[in-house]
Amino acid sequence: MFDLYELHIATGELTLLAQNPGSSSALVRAPDGTMYGHGLSEDGDIELSRWEPESGTMRRVTTFPGSDHPLDLQPFQLTPDGTGAWVGSYRDSEHTRIVHVDLNTGQETVVDSHPGLDIDPRAAVFPALPSPLILDRRTKDLIGVRYLGERAVIRPLTAHFADVLDNLRQLSDGDVAALSSDREGQRWIVSFTHDRDPGVTHFYDHTTGDSRVLFRPYPHLDPAALAPMTPVTIRARDGLELPSYLTLPLNREPVALPMVLQVHGGPWHRDSWGFDPTAQLLANRGYAVLQVNYRGSTGYGKSFLKAGIGELSGAMHDDLVDAVGWAVDQGYADPARVAVFGGSYGGYAALVGVSFTPGLFAAAVDFCGPSNLVTTLRNMPDFAKPYLTNNWHLYAGDPEDPAQEADLWGRSPLSRVADIRTPLLVVQGANDARVLKSESDQIVEALRNRGIDVQYLVKEDEGHSFVNPENNIAMYHAADHFLARHLRGGGTEAAGSSI
Repeated sequence: MFDLYELHIATGELTLLAQNPGSSSALVRAPDGTMYGHGLSEDGDIELSRWEPESGTMRRVTTFPGSDHPLDLQPFQLTPDGTGAWVGSYRDSEHTRIVHVDLNTGQETVVDSHPGLDIDPRAAVFPALPSPLILDRRTKDLIGVRYLGERAVIRPLTAHFADVLDNLRQLSDGDVAALSSDREGQRWIVSFTHDRDPGVTHFYDHTTGDSRVLFRPYPHLDPAALAPMTPVTIRARDGLELPSYLTLPLNREPVALPMVLQVHGGPWHRDSWGFDPTAQLLANRGYAVLQVNYRGSTGYGKSFLKAGIGELSGAMHDDLVDAVGWAVDQGYADPARVAVFGGSYGGYAALVGVSFTPGLFAAAVDFCGPSNLVTTLRNMPDFAKPYLTNNWHLYAGDPEDPAQEADLWGRSPLSRVADIRTPLLVVQGANDARVLKSESDQIVEALRNRGIDVQYLVKEDEGHSFVNPENNIAMYHAADHFLARHLRGGGTEAAGSSI
């Protein structure tokens, strides 16, 4: 369990402030020293509680339905005075909205909402991304909230920030991303999400109206050489609309192209508009790239999220199959030259694609994907196991229940390994604590025993995702040549340029 420490920046000294009682996924400290946390109750609901130092226990303030929040409460931010918290909540709503929770009474008050969008959920998975809560630099008051549909939407909560935001939006045709200002809120630095000019960063002076570009973090990338990412909506076989993104290669007629279905991980995450290095590399090599927010993805409302319950290798996979059919019907994709590429849950989806629908894909790339749901869930890290109730156990099953164990096995690619005949590239970090190397070992061994073409790339110094540049280069180099060989659609030489 994670305890709460204070770090002395100058000396590196750590001081224990509170030891986790075993029920809290997060502990935060208010200005007066009071500490709060949120964790699961015995029935799986999320309890927001106050730390009682005398007894070393948590006292409940309020409760949120656990099934609404597979990745815990997001966001969760104490107010500046420490008497309340801003929380993202689905209570009495189809879409998440920001509520203020009184930490003395538990009373909730709606602060802001969007009639058709969820709060931007991406920072829950990638904390380096901007928080959906935009705070005043001096007062720490809430001045704006980020929502996310096809593109990002920021709702300003003060007249001053609304005026600033209107002017910031004139600086780029991208979406406002990271923001900072001086204490008076007059001089601002803003970076932008953009599909072809990622992270371009501007200075803006609200007093004078002056602005200038400060830097482009990827100056070697020419926006004119990158492919636009276009939002599209695909209708699944049961009528559910799947928000998706299509990236088409430049300077090629968008007809009967080789295509890569790029599947996001999680599954409690989502694809969104912006610069995607994998999609750009693939488009540069001549492939159409389709990214589908299948049911169970976050950020599209409570009903869309919960439509994924019990649907691993079921309707969640049908959504991907239907998306491939859409791309073929629209004329973009050659049905004989479609590959699937994904990491984590996306790697599982790639393995499901070649085992449950073996004739659909011409090639598959699995990056640290589970091959056996039973062993994956049993081998989860100890710190993650208490929180499986509202995600894996709810959506897939609990392997400690015999009936659910049997169902999990039936939804595992390893259970259908005899049906796999598609060329496969498997990539794995040897130190992966979420999806152990044994998950990749067992399916690679089973396939090689049957004489199936499987390429296996293991990096000994990596975990669940690759962070070392040389390893990422090696992985994409292998994927580039693997896809070129099996889709006959590109490769570095055929593309005529490289990224």
